[in-house]
Amino acid sequence: MPKRSGWQILTLIAVIACRGNPSNQKTFPFLQRYSAAPAVKTDLLQLQKDDGQWIMPAKDYASRRFSALNQINANNVRSLKVSWTFSMANDRGEEAAPLVVNKTMYVVSPFPNTLYALDLTQPGAPAKWSYKPKNLDQSAKGIACCDWVNRGCAYANAKIFFNTLDGKACAVNAETGQEVWVTQVTNMARGESITMAPLVVKNKVLVGDSGGEFGVRGSLTALDAESGKQIWKAYSTGPDADCLIGSSFKPHYASDQGKDLGVKTWPPDLWKIGGGTVWGWISYDPELDLIYYGTSNPGPWNPEQRPGDNKWTCGIFARRPDTGDAIWFYQWSPHDLYDHDGVNEQILVDLPINGQMRKVLLRAERNGHVYVLDRATGEVLSATPFAYNTIAKGIDLETGRLIPNTEKSPGFGRVVREICPPAPGAKDWQPTAYSPVTGLFYIPHQNLCQDEEGLQANYIAGTPYVGANVKMYAGPGGHRGEYDAWDPIHARKVWSIKERFPVWSGTLVTAGNVAFYGTMEGWFKAVNATTGDLLWQFKTGSGIIGQPVTFLGPDSKQYVSVLSGVGGWSGAIVPGQLDPRDATAALGFVNAMSDLPRYTTKGGMLYTFGLP
Repeated sequence: MPKRSGWQILTLIAVIACRGNPSNQKTFPFLQRYSAAPAVKTDLLQLQKDDGQWIMPAKDYASRRFSALNQINANNVRSLKVSWTFSMANDRGEEAAPLVVNKTMYVVSPFPNTLYALDLTQPGAPAKWSYKPKNLDQSAKGIACCDWVNRGCAYANAKIFFNTLDGKACAVNAETGQEVWVTQVTNMARGESITMAPLVVKNKVLVGDSGGEFGVRGSLTALDAESGKQIWKAYSTGPDADCLIGSSFKPHYASDQGKDLGVKTWPPDLWKIGGGTVWGWISYDPELDLIYYGTSNPGPWNPEQRPGDNKWTCGIFARRPDTGDAIWFYQWSPHDLYDHDGVNEQILVDLPINGQMRKVLLRAERNGHVYVLDRATGEVLSATPFAYNTIAKGIDLETGRLIPNTEKSPGFGRVVREICPPAPGAKDWQPTAYSPVTGLFYIPHQNLCQDEEGLQANYIAGTPYVGANVKMYAGPGGHRGEYDAWDPIHARKVWSIKERFPVWSGTLVTAGNVAFYGTMEGWFKAVNATTGDLLWQFKTGSGIIGQPVTFLGPDSKQYVSVLSGVGGWSGAIVPGQLDPRDATAALGFVNAMSDLPRYTTKGGMLYTFGLP
């Protein structure tokens, strides 16, 4: 037997004691970091197939937000009742998706970003523990353009990963709530924050930034899941080396081919403050070994200050998760005119397109089109309007480029009216779902237009860098939201539900032929996934902008959970108590939402529903 030092023997005794009884960690405080970082590696590819759990906000790497559970179905969903609730102790916008792992539910609040673990084995699912990030910078609230939201957490390797508004990525022991590591990812002095949910791929925690309205430089960072150390960082603007563009980069379209386009498609040095943040969703194809994510708007909003295509903003990258190397890129909106961030989620499915089975990527884009892309190459297979559109005349499938309506181009000294869709697009961050049972793509979105005037934007680090006056209002028909079912093979809308306000919540679809979504008045709704018929609804205490999930409880019964708490960009008027008479407040959204305070109040509550 090898000779051991006294310290090694003490450590060995402590490890054995803590494995037998985790409460013994208090006796051996020097082992807290060891015990908080289990060496286990989760097989996420296998675990995401377990429909009893929900381990990442999108349910799976393909971002389908589909569950094969069918205990709750179109025949019995009318009997859903509240099973339990949990107060989030917060009254800002609740945009997160709860997670369910090993009989525990995890949910993260808006800033100050408290992470709660709820014990599903106990009546009422009380909190097992809560983790409050330390040393948070309160000034983060002042650089959050669109409320203090957080879009959720992710599970892997016995840890929960999430981000804080002031730019930190955190890893917490899933069992004990002990901090494993915290890494500062962004620089608040430059106006950078984080609102996105991370994704864990091949033991790398993928984290992007927010702050396009502050002239930040967008990027995606990969951190080691065990240590929190940076593995790679890919910028959205600048030289190829900074963007991790090399010999493997082969975009499909000529306009995305060339050297250092992240510099050459900008006026001198403006790429350094050009936006392209990564605050939305990431998907992963393990067979192609590619991650997919979008980049946001260029800065400033006033397009006359930044002539050129402004690469690599308002587009989508496909990258290798191990190295960050770019494989292809496609730009949804070259030289973005309207703040049409390209960060929306992408659903990965295999579909017969024009008689040939293709590996495709489905995307309901902010510029008002549903795209079907070949996810191996970035080729656009179809692009079809799904909302009222005055800004574009279509997509040129030969070049892949959006065909702009030049009559709607904003700029200095002129007000352009009836810009549709407006800055938040036909659909913003709120995630879609896809059912392999119905073959339909479910799209929560808005029906809005805007008037816009271009202004001079002057860059000062950490302050707004917008350059536009905007006023939004309801689109044709007067309703401000819709919930659609879309046939991606035949590129057509199958049915649509009109809502008073933008449908700013995510959606969920199940094998029980039920689709769930929430409204900004606070209704949580279940509709027939085939026909769109309303099957059930429940009025929660606040507007719903969260992401519904479903799971099996320890009793083997199916449940559905959603956060209620109005806010976000669309609902900022309520928790922010903004003046409804100020039409330009919340970057122009208040003009479209001035009546929202009559229909809901601020709050923060988790609701879970089940059958009697």
